Amino acid sequence: MTASIQLKRAPEVQYLLRVGDTALILAQRLAEWCGHAPVLEEDIALANMALDLVGQSRALLTHAGTLEGLGHDEDQLAFLRDERDFLNLTVAELPRGDFAVTVLRNFALATFLKLLWQRLLGSSDAELAAIAGKALKEARYHQQHAGDWVLRLGGGTDESLRRLRAAADTLWPYLPEMFEADDVDDHARSIDLGPRWSELADDWNAEVLPPLQQAGVTPPAARAFRSTGKRGVHSEHMGYILTEMQHLQRSHPGGVW
Repeated sequence: MTASIQLKRAPEVQYLLRVGDTALILAQRLAEWCGHAPVLEEDIALANMALDLVGQSRALLTHAGTLEGLGHDEDQLAFLRDERDFLNLTVAELPRGDFAVTVLRNFALATFLKLLWQRLLGSSDAELAAIAGKALKEARYHQQHAGDWVLRLGGGTDESLRRLRAAADTLWPYLPEMFEADDVDDHARSIDLGPRWSELADDWNAEVLPPLQQAGVTPPAARAFRSTGKRGVHSEHMGYILTEMQHLQRSHPGGVW
């Protein structure tokens, strides 16, 4: 069994990993729909969105490895880190759930990522700005696709609306983590690497809440609870994702097809 790598936690590296890890773990959840989506077209769409997110993660992990300066490549950062070294938002690692959970999670995270990529176009890091230029186009499509489904489920049957409302109750307590600023955000802002995530909150609310209201969904009231995935403290679900995702590389180090 391959030993885990030791990560250098420079703030700029953490900033990139928070985005790259969120994309990677969300891609794992979307990939679980392959062969199980409600219609064939959606099966293909979800798989393609998962591949988009993997591509974004690959670019970010590669760049994070370069900034870290320890010679870690994208594969090592994806497959040889321990759970506490993953910095994804907790909402991305929650179980796949039903189709309504997937739709609403995609809508929430795609909107967030779109807004973040828009700001990262002006990053002082030229490589990060270039990654954002490509990723922004994909995030816009992901947001539109998920937003259309939110309206379809809300305006469909009583059962589809019930499931959409249940999905909001499940996911909403984990979403405030997106907008909590900390020292990593402050450092990124100070060197113009990227915005504090808290700066995106107003725009996110402006783009997410009206479609939900149109769909007949009122998000639950705010709670004191805060998830902590982007600080490396995860839910009980994260270990299962990593066990499946990392099994081949850890069992057969350096294995290739």
